[in-house]
Amino acid sequence: MNLLAIETATEACSVALIHGQELIARSEIAPRRHTELVLPMADALLAEAGIDRHALDAIAVGRGPGAFTGVRLGVSLAQGMALGLDLPVITISSLAALALEAPEEGEETAILAVIDARMGEIYAASYRRDGHGGLIALDEERICTADSLQLPVASAWQVVGTGWATYATELSQRLTGTLHSADGVRYPQAAHVAELALAEFNAGRAQAPELALPVYLRDKVALTLVEQGKA
Repeated sequence: MNLLAIETATEACSVALIHGQELIARSEIAPRRHTELVLPMADALLAEAGIDRHALDAIAVGRGPGAFTGVRLGVSLAQGMALGLDLPVITISSLAALALEAPEEGEETAILAVIDARMGEIYAASYRRDGHGGLIALDEERICTADSLQLPVASAWQVVGTGWATYATELSQRLTGTLHSADGVRYPQAAHVAELALAEFNAGRAQAPELALPVYLRDKVALTLVEQGKA
């Protein structure tokens, strides 16, 4: 199995390759440089594995939510590569990939994945581990303010993502149980996109490239002048 994964939804630009039983990855925190970095990263991983693009079985991509340009870039690249190579695409939630950045704990510990969405809002979703390297979603992805976030009941929580760095006070008040860990400098990574995508591929849930769609959550991508004046 050769699966290439791309994740560009946030400040982190990352690419990963599953090659047989091995997973290799490249990642860099590089705001506004994703376009110049992502394809060279992919080529470097393929060269390291000793294969070319025609040996790939599937392309995976973090579908968002995240920065509009980053999400669009990742999905467009995945679609373009898959169409050119006649491969299926697996789209993975960038929030789910982020959740796997939390330290491994028992299956009863809930994980809040939260990305700073700017404009006073966050992207958020909560999960727990399924005991097999995957995740079980506890609620739906959404965009909201930190102080309006509604979370399911859990006895213990881990929080991961840039939303914590910006809104730690507000988010800590929304948790329904004990906070075990929190890390505000974690980003979705292609390595986790690849891991989640492999399970999806094996379950027969890969799709045609034209059906691989981004998830933005936010309907508008900029504040109006009036809204900026009120902010």
